[in-house]
Amino acid sequence: MPDWLLSSLPWMVPLAATLAGALLLGAIVLALRPRGGGEGMLLLAERMEALSDRLDAAVAAQNERLGRALAENADRTQDSARRIHERLAVIDAARRNIEALGGQVTTLAAILGNKQARGAFGEVQLRDMLADRLPAEGWAWQHTLENGTRCDALIRLPFPPGPIAVDSKFPLEGWQALRRAPDDAARAAAERRLAADIRKHVEDVARKYICPGETAEGALIFLPSEALHADLHALFGTLVAEAARRGVYLVSPGTLWAVLGAMRALMRDVRLKAEAQQLRREVARLAEETERLDRRVANLKRHFAEMQVDVQQIEITAQRITAAGARIEAVEMDPAPPARAAE
Repeated sequence: MPDWLLSSLPWMVPLAATLAGALLLGAIVLALRPRGGGEGMLLLAERMEALSDRLDAAVAAQNERLGRALAENADRTQDSARRIHERLAVIDAARRNIEALGGQVTTLAAILGNKQARGAFGEVQLRDMLADRLPAEGWAWQHTLENGTRCDALIRLPFPPGPIAVDSKFPLEGWQALRRAPDDAARAAAERRLAADIRKHVEDVARKYICPGETAEGALIFLPSEALHADLHALFGTLVAEAARRGVYLVSPGTLWAVLGAMRALMRDVRLKAEAQQLRREVARLAEETERLDRRVANLKRHFAEMQVDVQQIEITAQRITAAGARIEAVEMDPAPPARAAE
């Protein structure tokens, strides 16, 4: 039964009871009226009319209440339908996201199952981290060492410690077999296989990527998974320690992020020292130029003083010449004698 009908029942029951009571009263009056009682019939008619008016008013009020209840219920129904549609839209978007995520997981599983694709995935992750954390001149990609070995990346640190080679091709087959092992026997076999893979890969990296005089006394093996890094330290801590003694360090994306931060700080310090030395040389050169300027200013002062003396001497000479000219003008010359007439 609908909610609006249930809510209107308390109003309809008294109304029906009143109507039934009125009808019963009218029937009783009609049955008990005396024969030929005109006045009684008139009174009964008036009462029935008054009762009918009250019933009409009650029915009209009840209809009005029912109309309001129906309108409110319609509004609530529309609001509920709107909320249901919104929730369905959210559920549909979540379903699409889950389907897309499932496709991405399938693609990731295919990448991790293919050795070449897995290596490319690790290289892309490593390259993105290097490009994000280090300056462009601070690292090289696919660098070839003097022994002919090409490392995935070379981080150009100054001596000491020197450039550090990074490898990103750790074999994951043994680790995947270990995680999929159905029983203890398969797990033990997978652990032996993974231990052999770790030992061999560490030996290869130590032999190829650590070159005295060219690189640092250590190299890095980049593991593209935090879970792999945690399992190796938890299950093969002895091999990890042995690799560290040989100068080969296993790093995950999280630990490599911190290592690259420290390397960037070291590069910044080296660059600041180089710039400070360059600034010191420029200051020394400026001091030399300042001393040279002082010497030239002193020479200029001496020449200026000598020039002042020469100007004074010139002024004295000019005064003397002027005085001599005045004296010459003041000399009176005798007039010439007259010519002899006889001659």
